[in-house]
Amino acid sequence: MAGQGLSPIRRMSLGAPPDAINLGLGEPGWPLPTGQAVRPDEGSVDLSYGPNTSDPALVDAIAGYAQARGADTVGPDGVMVTAGSQAALFALFQAYAEPGSAVLVPDPGFVAYPTLARLCGATPVGYPLAASGDLDAEALVALLGEQPHTSIVVLNHPANPTGGLASAQALSRVAEACAERGVLLVSDEVYAELWADRRPASLRDVSAAGVVLSSMSKAFAAPGLRIGWALGDPEMLASARLVHNAMTTAPSRLSQAAALGLLGAAGDVLPAAREQIRVRWGTVDRVAPQLLTSGHSFLGDGHHIPMSRTATRAGFYLWLALPHDLDDDSTSRDDPAVTEAFALRLRDEAGVTTIPGTAFGPRGAGFLRVSLGGPVDALEEGLRRLAPWWKA
Repeated sequence: MAGQGLSPIRRMSLGAPPDAINLGLGEPGWPLPTGQAVRPDEGSVDLSYGPNTSDPALVDAIAGYAQARGADTVGPDGVMVTAGSQAALFALFQAYAEPGSAVLVPDPGFVAYPTLARLCGATPVGYPLAASGDLDAEALVALLGEQPHTSIVVLNHPANPTGGLASAQALSRVAEACAERGVLLVSDEVYAELWADRRPASLRDVSAAGVVLSSMSKAFAAPGLRIGWALGDPEMLASARLVHNAMTTAPSRLSQAAALGLLGAAGDVLPAAREQIRVRWGTVDRVAPQLLTSGHSFLGDGHHIPMSRTATRAGFYLWLALPHDLDDDSTSRDDPAVTEAFALRLRDEAGVTTIPGTAFGPRGAGFLRVSLGGPVDALEEGLRRLAPWWKA
């Protein structure tokens, strides 16, 4: 654990003014449905340990849910239920990330990936994204060729923090390259159900290879349940199951029962969640439209190009470039210290907590992650406070 510390996302909340609006935490802010369909019958929850593999009814429900979304090859034996998708990631890394190997992770990308690699004695190596923040398959495959001792490649789409997507063609290209080299491909798709216009591509649309992650935390607006799952070949999941069993025996039986109710009501819950996503992006359109068009995309190495922020509306993150007129030297926006100092200014002077892009990797310099996921009234006020810092 030497060199590991508190997540930069959590650090930004420490010392914030009491009245600061928190647009940093990636957590849904809409309430769970209250209908009987999403609640277990009173008194029906078994509080024994239960099987390590979790309630068979929940496993069957997840398999059916995956099959309804096109993953026809997934059966119950290809479902590993875990204490949140974070536990699935931990178990997979512990099982497959060899000491001294490279683990390829998106840069910028979710903060846990590099930490999980280091905990295994592996080296996280960041791969660049496309200028739009989407997956750049050729860049990833080229880096894979430069790292012959690679144990895991991690994808995340819709992406945290950029909101970027992965096309079916890009997913197919990466899956093929990983299969050729015997590298485990992990596709983290926890935001996949949160789309405004059309469903994003899934790894399972193009390949039966690798492992796909999902959870209750985002689309089902229930992060506190700590229920996630991994879908993959049963033999591939076997060693990760052993790790998870040693970690936690099995997820909470109460949480499993609640997750089973939510999956049974997915036909109501998921459309409602997508409407919440449309409302939040619409709030940005209405309150602070300049935030959608004032940014620059990243090419890495300090090179930026103009882009519109209106193209991607999946997930609930706004990847926001620092203002153009921050200072006289436009290149200083790529300085990590400048990025972090500006995030602190917004927190302390504007009263809005955001996350500096540097929390997600070196290529995040010059950007802030703004979460649109919280309560709409807080989002509106936070955007009003942010807007004056960017010219219309």
